Amino acid sequence: MSALAALVRAYGRMATRGEVPPFGYSQEKIGFLISLNADGTVAGPPIDLRLGEGRKKTARALAVPRPTKRTSGIAPNFMWDKTAYVLGITAGEGKRTAQEHQAFRDQHAAWLAGTTDPGLLALLRFLDAWTPERFAEWGWSEEMKDQNLVFALESERLRNVYLHDRPEARALWARLMAGRDKTEAICLLSGERAPLARLHPAIKGVWGAQSSGASIVSFNLDAFTSYGHEQGANAPISEAAAFAYTSVLNRFLDRGSGHRLQVGDASTVFWAEATEQAAADVAEQMFASLLAVDENTESKKVGALLEKIAQGRPVSDLKPELPPGVRFHVLGLAPNAARLSVRFYIEDDFDVIATRYLRHLERLRIEPPPHEPAPSLWRYLIETAVLRKSENIAPNLGGDWLRAILTDTPYPLTLLSSVIMRLRVDHDVNALRVSLLKSILIKNFAMEAPVALDPDFTDKGYLLGRLFAVYEHIQEAALGRNVNATIRDKFYGAAAAQPRKVFALLGSGAGNHLSKIGKQRPGHRVNLEKAIGAIMEMMEPGDDPFPTSLSDKSQALFTLGYYHQRNEFFRKSDSADSAAVSETAQ
Repeated sequence: MSALAALVRAYGRMATRGEVPPFGYSQEKIGFLISLNADGTVAGPPIDLRLGEGRKKTARALAVPRPTKRTSGIAPNFMWDKTAYVLGITAGEGKRTAQEHQAFRDQHAAWLAGTTDPGLLALLRFLDAWTPERFAEWGWSEEMKDQNLVFALESERLRNVYLHDRPEARALWARLMAGRDKTEAICLLSGERAPLARLHPAIKGVWGAQSSGASIVSFNLDAFTSYGHEQGANAPISEAAAFAYTSVLNRFLDRGSGHRLQVGDASTVFWAEATEQAAADVAEQMFASLLAVDENTESKKVGALLEKIAQGRPVSDLKPELPPGVRFHVLGLAPNAARLSVRFYIEDDFDVIATRYLRHLERLRIEPPPHEPAPSLWRYLIETAVLRKSENIAPNLGGDWLRAILTDTPYPLTLLSSVIMRLRVDHDVNALRVSLLKSILIKNFAMEAPVALDPDFTDKGYLLGRLFAVYEHIQEAALGRNVNATIRDKFYGAAAAQPRKVFALLGSGAGNHLSKIGKQRPGHRVNLEKAIGAIMEMMEPGDDPFPTSLSDKSQALFTLGYYHQRNEFFRKSDSADSAAVSETAQ
C-alpha cells in the first residue's frame, strides 16, 4: 500500500471518531470571532478565540470551509478569511488590501444571492455597512490584524454555532464545490471513478517548508506533465481522496498531536491501524514513548519496557508485551522548494518495527549510561552538529538514520564520520557520542563491541584508547585536575587518528609524571605501571603497537576504550572515597 492510500484509509477511521473535518472542510487557525445581530450590526467587540496568555497566545483550530489555494492572485475564502479580506485591514503595507476586501464582498454577494437564512443575511448586511475606518473608530484590538476571522449570530454564539456551520451554509458550500467544472477518471488511491482534484490542498506543519503549506503532488511546469494533461490529471487522484490524505497529514503534523517527531530535517508522522482501536492507541503511545516524542505520552506499560531495556533484558523477553495484530506506518517528509519530498515510508507489523527499535536501543547501551534516562533521537543528533545546534545537523542524516533503524539496515556512515569529526574538534567524549559509535560498530561492522570495560578485548584501537586514558590519569595523579590543558585537550584527535606521532611523546611524559607520583605514593605508581603493562601485553606479539593511522572504525573503538577505561578510574576513585568516609565515620 502506498503512503497516500494508507492515509486515505486512516481518514475513514478518524472521520467516524470526529478527529478530522468532513469533506470540503479543513482545520484552520482562527484568531477572532465577530458576533452579529440579525440586522447585521455588531453585537460587541470581537471575541478573542486564541488560547494561552500574553505573547504565547495561539490561534484556535476550527473546522471551516477549506481555503482557496492562493498563489499570486486574489481569492477569498467562503465565510471566513484573514482581516485583509474580511475587514480591509492589515498590519503590513497592504498594497492590494482594498482589492482583497472588495473581492470578499463581491464574491459573498454572488454566493449568498437569494438566501433567506437569517445568519447569511446578517453577514451580507454587515459587509454592506462595514468600512475599514470603523476598525480604528470602534477601538478594535491591533492584535486582530492579519488573524483569521469567523462569524456567528449573537443568539447562537454561546452554543459555538458559527455561520459556516449553519445547515444553509453547509448546503451552499456543497453546491459550490459540486458546481465547478471537473474531469472524472479512475482515482489511483481509491480505484473508483470520481471527479479529479486539479490542485491538492496544502500540507502545513513540515519543518522548513513554506508556512502557507506545500504539496506532495503538484504539476506546474510543462516539464512535469505528460500527454497534454494539466495539473492533477497527470496523477489522477479524486477530490475526496486528496482531501482525505491532506486532512490526516495536517492533523498528524500539528504540534502536540502525539503523531509526529522531528528527526533532523525530516518531519516524521506515524500511525497505527488495527481491528480494535485500543490496540492501535497502545501501539502509538508505545512508539511515541520509545522515541521520546513526548514525556507525557509514556504509559506504565512503556515505562516498564524502557526499564527492562535499561536492565539489559533481551528483546525476545519483551516481545510478548507488544500489541499483536497492529499494522504500523511511519512517513518522513522534508521540504523541497515549494513541494515536499518523501524521505521514507515504512509499513510493517508493529511488533516487527518495535522489535527493530528495541534492538537499536540495545546497541546503544553503554556503561556508564547517559545522564538522561531516555535520550531522544534529536538529542543524539545534535551531538553530531557544530556547536550542538539543530540547524547544523547534516542534511538527510536524521531521516536516513531513522529509516535505517526501522528497516533494520546499516546506519548511514555519515553518522560515524560526523561523530568522529566532533570528537577531533571539541574532545568531548560523552556517553551519547560513545553509544552512537558503539551502535555503528555493532550494526555496520558486525562487531561485538563491549558495553562496559572489557579487559580481554584485544582490538588495537580499543587498547590504544584505554592506554590514552591511563596516560591521562597519570597526568592527573601527578599534576591534579586544574591544569591549563590536559593531554586530551592537546592530543586526543591526533592520538585517535595517527597514534605513531603521539604515543611516544605521551609515554615519555607519563614516565616523568610517574617519577613524581612515586615520590609521594609509590604504591599508586606501581599500580599505574601495571595498568600500562597489562594493556601493552594485550597487543599482538611482533606487531607494531602504534600504527601510522587508524581507520574510522578503529577510531570509534579508540573512543570506546578511552571512555571505558577513564570511567573505570572514576569508579575506583569513588569507591576509595566512600571507603575512606566509612573508615572516618567509624
